[in-house]
Amino acid sequence: MLDKLKRLSKDTMIYGTSTIIGRFLNFLFVPIYTNLFLPGEFGIVANIYAYIAILNVFLSVGLESGYFKFASTLEVGSEKENFSHPFLGIFLNSFLLSGVLFVFAGDFTYLFQIDPSQAGLLRWTALILFFDAISLVPFAYLRLQHKPMKFAVIRIANIVLNVAFNLLFILVLRKGIEYVFISNVIASGVTFLLLTPIVFRNFKISFNKKLWSELLRFSLPYIPAGISSNIIQVVNRPILTALTNDTTVGIFQANYRLGIFMMLFVSMFEFAWRPFFLQNAKEPNAKEIFAKVMTAFVVLMSLVFLILTYFIDDIVSIKLPGKGHLLGMAYWSGLVIVPVILLAYFFYGIYINLMAGIYIEKKTKYLPYITGGAAVINVAANFLLIPQMNMMGSAIATLLSYIVMAGGIYYWAQKYYYIKYEFGKIGMLFILIAVFYIVFESLQRLFGTVGAGGIIVTDSWFWAVKIGLILLFVTLIFVSNIIDYKVIRRFI
Repeated sequence: MLDKLKRLSKDTMIYGTSTIIGRFLNFLFVPIYTNLFLPGEFGIVANIYAYIAILNVFLSVGLESGYFKFASTLEVGSEKENFSHPFLGIFLNSFLLSGVLFVFAGDFTYLFQIDPSQAGLLRWTALILFFDAISLVPFAYLRLQHKPMKFAVIRIANIVLNVAFNLLFILVLRKGIEYVFISNVIASGVTFLLLTPIVFRNFKISFNKKLWSELLRFSLPYIPAGISSNIIQVVNRPILTALTNDTTVGIFQANYRLGIFMMLFVSMFEFAWRPFFLQNAKEPNAKEIFAKVMTAFVVLMSLVFLILTYFIDDIVSIKLPGKGHLLGMAYWSGLVIVPVILLAYFFYGIYINLMAGIYIEKKTKYLPYITGGAAVINVAANFLLIPQMNMMGSAIATLLSYIVMAGGIYYWAQKYYYIKYEFGKIGMLFILIAVFYIVFESLQRLFGTVGAGGIIVTDSWFWAVKIGLILLFVTLIFVSNIIDYKVIRRFI
């Protein structure tokens, strides 16, 4: 079992390295946008990208997930057929849908909540959607073939190009928000070109009726499930726009993006986790392995949550060379939502862990109910809480929906693929998180003063207090035997 966990950790680290580099480069957009764009302009960009996330589901129709399932087992069709069928399905569907958006962009401006004069933004959006969709199966192929290095290089190339052209257009040439989307089109187009050798090697013109039937049966539930999942992530932007204004949306989005540090660890784990559990599902001790993975994941996420919560004020107030901060001062009033968003992504990571049973037993038909219920709660909570709590209400709505998603998938996964998770250890971790968060907040308010933008400023010695609390947390993890130090030494 230790060897398999080492393999998962190795793949996670490689994917993680690319994800960390990529997310860091991507995060450069935050200081660029928040120091050069008005909150209202940044709100428009955030809103359109929210719709892009939802539309991605319609273009992929869940066939990427179908590819993972059937290409990993080859229970139906050949290896090339299992690549070609989902790739062709996504290609034709995305060509049609993105083509409609491109041609009739002016007619869709109302739905995207932008002025008709900005229809050009939607044409660039259509191209982003198309290139990103047709890259899904080639990227999935690299993950399934255990080629994380190649996967990482191409992903990093995508983000480097995007950042480079953003720097050129926005920072150097001082262009407007249209060039945010143009930069993305260039990066996404080049990315697909880099993936074309994989397509040429694996594509085969054929029609396997049984494979199509199995693919669609497994994949189609991902359409409503994916829509619901993306609604949870992005619907707060248009609701905030309707109930508040573009400025509030811009401030919310900038601080919501700070949650990317938690999402970073969830993403790097997810890249390795899906092929890992599919390829190890038939091992005699598979369920024991999966339970250990869950505990280790919660330990890591607990530590990440506390570190980010303790130091987020210090991170965003870092001064940039020349002028400005890592996060523009006009956006600091939204920092209060960051711990809530971090905790929301924490529960999303638990949801990803619990996905194994649904995949293995082909029970994807329950996903629309799980994510759909969470989406309904998210929308309702946004409308109820935003008028009372402003952007904090939207952050809490996001957290509630991810808790519901984790609870829902736990119920259905355990019903068909029962795993004896280490709930005693996981429960102890959540108690420790709560205690250490309350202690930190109390000490910060006791010894700090409110500074610019509402940030609580503390003396330099308070850094030692924060580091001491983190070290004490780690010590208690070992003392309480949540993680066995001897196992860690063997693992290393």
